[in-house]
Amino acid sequence: MNDTVLQYVLAAVVVLPLLGAAGALLPPPPGLKGRTPDQALLRHGVIVTGAVFALTVVLAAGFDHGRPATMQATTDINWIPALGIHLHLGVDGISLPLLVLTALLTFLCAIYSYFKMPAGPSPKAFVALLLLLESGTLATFAVLDLVLFFLAFETVLIPMYFLIAHWGGENRDKSALRFILYTLLGSVVMLLGLLLIGVKAGTFDMVALATDSGPGAALSHSTQLIAVLAIGIGLAVKAPMWPLHSWLPDAHTAAPTVGSVLLAGVLLKMGTYGFVRILLPIAPDGMRTFAPYLAAFAVVGIIYGSLACLALARSGSGGDLKRLIAYSSVGHMGFVLLGIATLTPTGVNGALFANIAHGLITGLLFFLVGALKDRYGTTDLDGLAGRTGAALYGRAPRMGALLAFAAVASLGLPGLAGFWGEMLAMFGSFKPAAGLDRGAYLTFTAIAAFGTLLTAAYLLVVVRRVCMGDRDTVTGAPALADVRGYEFAAWTPLVALTVLAGLWPAVLLGLTDPAVRSLLGGS
Repeated sequence: MNDTVLQYVLAAVVVLPLLGAAGALLPPPPGLKGRTPDQALLRHGVIVTGAVFALTVVLAAGFDHGRPATMQATTDINWIPALGIHLHLGVDGISLPLLVLTALLTFLCAIYSYFKMPAGPSPKAFVALLLLLESGTLATFAVLDLVLFFLAFETVLIPMYFLIAHWGGENRDKSALRFILYTLLGSVVMLLGLLLIGVKAGTFDMVALATDSGPGAALSHSTQLIAVLAIGIGLAVKAPMWPLHSWLPDAHTAAPTVGSVLLAGVLLKMGTYGFVRILLPIAPDGMRTFAPYLAAFAVVGIIYGSLACLALARSGSGGDLKRLIAYSSVGHMGFVLLGIATLTPTGVNGALFANIAHGLITGLLFFLVGALKDRYGTTDLDGLAGRTGAALYGRAPRMGALLAFAAVASLGLPGLAGFWGEMLAMFGSFKPAAGLDRGAYLTFTAIAAFGTLLTAAYLLVVVRRVCMGDRDTVTGAPALADVRGYEFAAWTPLVALTVLAGLWPAVLLGLTDPAVRSLLGGS
């Protein structure tokens, strides 16, 4: 496809949700009027997110898969000449899968919300915030200017804050406030690091900064150290990396179902994407210095997240299933950070693969937990597994099968998407980049491998308790409403892609590998 056409497609992918958010605040046109004004607004959200997803599919189809390391569909407009800030957009093999994942998950959330709108204020604000969130996230993965990256990164925070605060559950105000404070404080530190790079290098252009002969190559070692520390803190909060993760469980527990899906499936990826897109190519010396510390924090997060999940899954602990999945994200994203910290193509490719796999699998898990809460009015594990418990295999067999599928995919069963990313991250850690202490990384590999065993343990406990019920579950309990039509429509793509990515990982790795090697080599 002509690159000029792809330029317009990529620009439309970023701008259309923003226009749709503005349109949601206006009276609906006659053709969009449903049975009620609320239905018309929710239909508007489905149409806009569906159009954006279709555009990302066109972008992926037109992308030159023979040159995934080259920026394609680029637009470069001198926006603020005095500051050297450009409206620079582009897509390569690293950002393309994240753009498609973001558009897909937002579209599925819009479909789900059309039939199951979360309790709260008018859908008008809900749809506008959902589209604004999508626009900011897509822009984060598409922009190639450090200042624009920061602006897009921050745009996402406000709509997510309001989605939690106004459509969330118990303790939503406190959870939303904690979310915004943590992420804003991290972003302030990150901005200082981005400005330091731009001022010292004389440009904010990420492509120019990433080349061997570009202005980024002139950054001194001390400048790189300060930049990696400052930017890394801001990105680590969003990732989330232990011990900067404490905002996440509360945010997930309080968020509405679609908020949790997007928070886990998309927003967490913004932090790890920043490590790969900005820090690895622009400040390689600084990353080499801090990589062992990043790896150490990553494996602590893997173990910590798994132990927290085991404690929540234990009978009588009063654990919350939604909170358990939130803590599982700390562990899974630990594998992503470990892969990045190896500074090898194998490890970074594993990190990018695990990013996509986590978005698909954890998005499905949060959809399923939301459906359980709709039917039971609770996500308390003791309530779901006790005398009035779920016992999903008998009462709602299709939902039970989906929950078991998502659990085994999350624990890394070979043949499903969750396996490849974590395996490649550990392979990269087994043989890290030259100059890194292999003894330390072998220790990190062993700890991460033990974390996979803990992950399997808590997920199998969850499946046993929720799908089979505890021994005191009432025999012959009445059947539950099984998977509904709109749930089937929202969940089936995630199941299919989880299987496809597990059986055919070369589709994704063929995109990311050349781009990763280019970034690490600086060519």
